[in-house]
Amino acid sequence: MKRTLTAGIALAILVTAFGYTAKAQLTSVPDGGNKRASVSEGIGVTNITINYNRPHVKGREGHIWGELIPVGYVYQGFGPSRAAPWRAGSNENTTIEFSTDVKIEGQPLAAGKYGFFVAYDPNECTLIFSKNSTSWGSFFYKPDEDVLRVKVKPVPADKSVEWLKYEFTDETPSSATIVLQWEKLVIPFKVDVDVQSTVIASFRRELRSEKGFTWESWDQAAQYCAQNKTNLDEALMWTDTATSANFGGDRSFTAWSTRATVLEALGRNQEAADVMKKAYPFGTMNELYFYARGLTRMKKGQQALEVFKYSYDKYPNQFLPIAGMARGYSAIGDYKKALTYALKAQAIAPDPANKSIVDTFVKKLQAGQDIN
Repeated sequence: MKRTLTAGIALAILVTAFGYTAKAQLTSVPDGGNKRASVSEGIGVTNITINYNRPHVKGREGHIWGELIPVGYVYQGFGPSRAAPWRAGSNENTTIEFSTDVKIEGQPLAAGKYGFFVAYDPNECTLIFSKNSTSWGSFFYKPDEDVLRVKVKPVPADKSVEWLKYEFTDETPSSATIVLQWEKLVIPFKVDVDVQSTVIASFRRELRSEKGFTWESWDQAAQYCAQNKTNLDEALMWTDTATSANFGGDRSFTAWSTRATVLEALGRNQEAADVMKKAYPFGTMNELYFYARGLTRMKKGQQALEVFKYSYDKYPNQFLPIAGMARGYSAIGDYKKALTYALKAQAIAPDPANKSIVDTFVKKLQAGQDIN
C-alpha cells in the first residue's frame, strides 16, 4: 500500500512537470518580423526610457499613414475597445517611463510608467499617456485610463525611415524632443524637466538613505545649492551636518569651505570669512592653494594673499606655497614682491612643466603684469 502510494505521487509529479513543459513558451523572434527596441536618455537626474516594437515599411510606402495606421480611433476587430488609437509601435504596448515629474508639451506629467498611444491625424496628432502600461497593443484601450493627452503637429520627413524608431533630439540641459519616425513622417513632442527641483528632491530622498551617513553626501548637496544659488536656507542646514563630528566632517577643509560659500551666497559675508579662518588648519597644501587660486579669479586679492600666507607658514620651503605667494602678491599689484617669490619657486620647480609655468611668471612680473 505504501509502495503504491509513493508511485502514485511520483506519477503525479511527472504529469505535472510534463504538463507545465507543454504549456511553456520558448524565446522566439517577435511576431510579424518586428524588432524589439528600447531607447533611454537622461535629463539632469531624470531618466526617460521608451520600450517598443519596430514594424518596418516592407514595400508599403504611401500606404502607412491613413491606411495601415488609421486616422483617429477605430475598432480593430478584436478586444473591447470600439474606438482605439494606434499603439505607437507594433505588438505589445509601447511604454514610456519617467523617473521624475516632467512636462510634456508644457503640460505636467507625474513620474511613472505609461502606455503610449497615438491617435493619428495628418493635421494634428493626439498623444496619449495611459496609466495602463501592461496590455497588449491598444485592443483593451480605455479613455478613462488616460493620464494626459497632448496635441502635436506631424512633420513630413525628407527621407523614408524603414524601421519605426524613437529618438531624442534638440537636447538642452533641461529638455529634449522625442521624435517618433516612420516612413516619411515624424511625430515630435517636447519633454521639459525642472532640473534644480528634481535634483534637490533627489538629494532629500537619498540623504535619508544609507548615503546620508557620510559628511561628503551632505556637503555635495550643499555645494550644488551654493553653485546654483538655490535652496540656500536648507543648504545651510545641510552644512551643519556636513561639518559636525558625527561623520568626521568637523575636520574637513572642504566641508567648512562649502559652508562659507553658502553663507556668502546668503549675503552673510562676515560669517563666511570667519568660517574660512576656522577651516584653514584643516587644509592640505593643495586645498589651500586651489582655494586661494579661486579667490584670485574672483578678484579677491587680499583674501587670496591671506590664504597663501597661511599655507606658506604651514608648509615652508615647499614649491606650491612659494608659487602661491607669488600669485598672492601679484593679485594685490605688488609685482616686485611677487617676483622675489617667483624666483624662489623657479629655483626649486619639481619638474619641467612647473618650471615652464614659473618661467612665465617671472617674465610677466618683470614686465609689470599680473600672473593670475
